[in-house]
Amino acid sequence: MSRLRFIGLDVHAKSITVAIAEANGGEAQCWGEISNDPDAVRKLVKKLGPVQNLRVCYEAGPTGYVLYWQLTQLGVECEVIAPSLTPIKPGDRVKTNRRDAMKLARLHRSGDLTKVQVPDTELEGLRDLVRARECALQDKARARNRLSKFLLRHGRRAPTGVRAWTQKFWEWVQGVHFELPAQEFTLLDYIHEVEHTQFRLQRLEQSLVEAIKVAPPRLRELVQALQALRGVAELTAVTVVSEVGSFSRFAGARQLMAYTGVVASEASTGDHVCRGGITKTGNAHLRRVVGEAAWAYRHRPIVGKLLRQRQENLNPRIVEIAWKAQQRLHGRYRKLMGRGKKQQTVITAITRELLGFMWAIGVQVESQPKMRSTAA
Repeated sequence: MSRLRFIGLDVHAKSITVAIAEANGGEAQCWGEISNDPDAVRKLVKKLGPVQNLRVCYEAGPTGYVLYWQLTQLGVECEVIAPSLTPIKPGDRVKTNRRDAMKLARLHRSGDLTKVQVPDTELEGLRDLVRARECALQDKARARNRLSKFLLRHGRRAPTGVRAWTQKFWEWVQGVHFELPAQEFTLLDYIHEVEHTQFRLQRLEQSLVEAIKVAPPRLRELVQALQALRGVAELTAVTVVSEVGSFSRFAGARQLMAYTGVVASEASTGDHVCRGGITKTGNAHLRRVVGEAAWAYRHRPIVGKLLRQRQENLNPRIVEIAWKAQQRLHGRYRKLMGRGKKQQTVITAITRELLGFMWAIGVQVESQPKMRSTAA
């Protein structure tokens, strides 16, 4: 009977370095390097032996999941590894493609690697669109910052009482002019860039709304259910679903909190216990949108008109969880603020607990018979 072979791949845009670690022990060996194209990968699989005996892994990176899907279609068991959780030897200062591939093969054999969830085609497409919108948000903020700092640098300040980027502020900007042609051209270019980023953001947000309408029922139900929570409108819910994928893959709410990077760091030894700030080692996209939603729980619990509309036709159990979240999180906010905690620290604590309520709602939706039949 053939033995298992653990394959480590160091994947780059044009090449893949291959290393093998046999299941019966021994040092991992570098097999060689191939081109990163489907034909070369197919030939590699044939040379390495029966597909049922191969256990392949590579680190997540800019090449995405194309190689994963190709290997899976060939019948090879493949895992995509989280690079930030790959063990590193202290003092190891030599890094090459060969050594990286051999390390992956060796650690894969010993079971010391942490795999990431590979999204399906629909979820990955939705995630790409969500992250494109995030890039547009960042570009919009940068464009506005360039324009405002250009005006400030030349002593042009908005009238007293006019808040930045309101309609009145924009009307004032449109009326600003410079005598020097070079400065006037610069101003017009900055104004054009702000308008361009605004239109781009609106276009992407409309595309997101349309994309969720044609998404699989599983994703649509999760998006609708999460909107039962205060501070979680459609775009926020879509972002959460696209980044989390399946809530049921987490054994509990604490695992989702750790995945988001909002749990406390710790450096304890012996009898000395030392906990610090949050780790921030998880999904930054998810951490940002949930952190923004957490600010809504500063206010007393209430179900307004928009929230009531979002909760229509939802499972009463989900609405009950959402109301419990309002009561719990607002009470938590007031209690921590009363202790003199910094507001940002309090919001971080609210973010952590809000993720727990999101997990409860997500698991509730995914456990419904309709969800199981859809996934099947």
